Amino acid sequence: MVPWTKLASTSTPDGSELSLWRRGSEVVVRIRNEELMSNRQTGSEERLAEIGGENLEPGSCALIGGLGLGFTLRAALRTLPPKSSIVVGELVPALVTWNREHLSFGPLLDDRRVRIEIGNVSDLLRRSTSRFDTIMLDVDNGPAALSAEDNRRLYGNRGLEIAKQALKPGGRLVIWSAGPDEAFLKRFQRAGFDARVVKARARGDKGTRHVLFVGDSLA
Repeated sequence: MVPWTKLASTSTPDGSELSLWRRGSEVVVRIRNEELMSNRQTGSEERLAEIGGENLEPGSCALIGGLGLGFTLRAALRTLPPKSSIVVGELVPALVTWNREHLSFGPLLDDRRVRIEIGNVSDLLRRSTSRFDTIMLDVDNGPAALSAEDNRRLYGNRGLEIAKQALKPGGRLVIWSAGPDEAFLKRFQRAGFDARVVKARARGDKGTRHVLFVGDSLA
């Protein structure tokens, strides 16, 4: 069996180790030795962008919260209409570096439609009033917040309120989650969204079923 090779590592803001590994054509990112993301299961990440980009007008502005391995960004560039722009908010600078140095989607970061903003996506949303037509969040495995306790606030009542304020009227918020969360869906609906759940396979029509929480902002 081909062994895993550790390509790089960094520390998250809370001091946990985040590491990048390769085995043959497989690439994974691990947090505290637990797999956080990989290039084997990307169907739901691409579906996140497809749903987030539905029914947008030319010149729209989108936010992707969490660069990851670049699959959502690639799908968004393919899905969004002409003259649109994409802001990618990423907390960990090393993930941007890893995409450029180790991953095939690195050139996407230099696309003229893309702007990278380093920092907590909550802070980015807080300073963005009526800025985005669509927001696509894939941060920390969703409402369960695997890697950083601070990320839980992104999915709390105040976090959803801030996200709504960052959307233009009628905008859409799509949130990736590793699994279902009925309590979060109810909270999402109470925050002023017409919210629903869409299930998405991790690998095309196979693999784990992940969950996308889809909410259209109500007037």
